[in-house]
Amino acid sequence: MPDRLTRMAETLIQLDGVTKRYGTVTALDNLSMTVPEGSVCGLLGPNGSGKTTAIRILLGLTDTNGGEVDLLGTSPGSQNFATSVKQTGSLIEGPALYGHATARQNMEIQAATLGLSQARTEIEELLALVGLSDRAESKARTFSLGMKQRLGLAISLLNDPRLVILDEPTNGLDPSGIVEIRELIKELPQRGTTVMVSSHLLSEVQLMCDRATIINKGKLVANGTMEEILASTGTAEGYRVYVRISQTEAAVSALSAAGLEVEDRGEGSLLARGEIEDDSEITRILAESGIWLRGLMRERPDLERVFLTLTDVDGSGSGGEANAG
Repeated sequence: MPDRLTRMAETLIQLDGVTKRYGTVTALDNLSMTVPEGSVCGLLGPNGSGKTTAIRILLGLTDTNGGEVDLLGTSPGSQNFATSVKQTGSLIEGPALYGHATARQNMEIQAATLGLSQARTEIEELLALVGLSDRAESKARTFSLGMKQRLGLAISLLNDPRLVILDEPTNGLDPSGIVEIRELIKELPQRGTTVMVSSHLLSEVQLMCDRATIINKGKLVANGTMEEILASTGTAEGYRVYVRISQTEAAVSALSAAGLEVEDRGEGSLLARGEIEDDSEITRILAESGIWLRGLMRERPDLERVFLTLTDVDGSGSGGEANAG
């Protein structure tokens, strides 16, 4: 296991007050964000929010109009920045593949580009890791979009990077493939690789990431752990309780008397929040009041709902700010 896993966590990505303008258009507006080592961080935002610009700036592909950029402890233009970029794998806007070359040959070409002379074992391991061992000799031009994404992910991991930046890594995958890649990405920190992933599949980001950064119109609206992001709009965990419509009022009274905050959602549906040990407590409270429970389910904060709230609070797309840390 790489020695870096035993070190104290560092900040591998840091933007501090970064601004980027294209003519009269401001792509990034005083953007600050961090990604600590050992995390899987989701970079989220509506189309045109500045995500791709931020990634390009991080990799030194675009300069800034102001602010500070730090990638693996170095800044663009500094003596060691090229080394930091070489320690960063990326899959941005789809993999760049040679269609006439096989999957293995594409890996070998990239290994040669990186100066990795003894990469044969790593290539075989990575092809297996992304589920392409049986297609190693197939030409890339015959691959589906999902298979190209798998190969692109394998290539991004070829140099055993400290950091990997992935743009829509599950694009084109079927449901089982999405689960496989999600689990692979979650395990990357255990291999010594920190991950920043940009995706529009917010349900997947919630399952995949332990941190998130949300930007809107080039501005930061949230940056912190997933728990902090989900709690940033004040939406707490609760239980959805279903009773007979005729018993709604009695159910509200019984649950409220037990110290729960209850919201009547109509048609016999209630949302109960508060200190609840487990499902059976709600069942007991209602049963003791002679109320028949028709259904009960745990309701947790949803990243999609939080995202829409933070990026479009008043319905105009103006968004709000909730910097969680």
